[in-house]
Amino acid sequence: MRPETAARKLGVYLPATPEEFRASAITRERFAALQADPPAWLADLRRSGPHPREVVARKLGVSTSGLARAGVKEALTTEQIRRLLASPPEWLVRERATQAAVRAENARIKDERASRRSRTR
Repeated sequence: MRPETAARKLGVYLPATPEEFRASAITRERFAALQADPPAWLADLRRSGPHPREVVARKLGVSTSGLARAGVKEALTTEQIRRLLASPPEWLVRERATQAAVRAENARIKDERASRRSRTR
């Protein structure tokens, strides 16, 4: 697989990976080995970052679209994420509320569909 795909599946920011990782295709065997016994560089990236947008969004409790609306374009480290959570800016409070509303609406729709299915049986 391409290094971009492997990095996404491993949950790491590709530009922060070693050149050796970025320069060549990753075999399934190598990918499985990276998952089973992560090398120090992979463990460190997962622990302290910089993290890709999807990971940053998940750690902040917002969507990737919310990050885009807030103008967050760069990868963030775990420490930067902790600082944002400790003293959330207005955009983060707003985006977390938006995300909570979306999740609540999705749960409501799921419950409604389940209720309809149980009534038709």
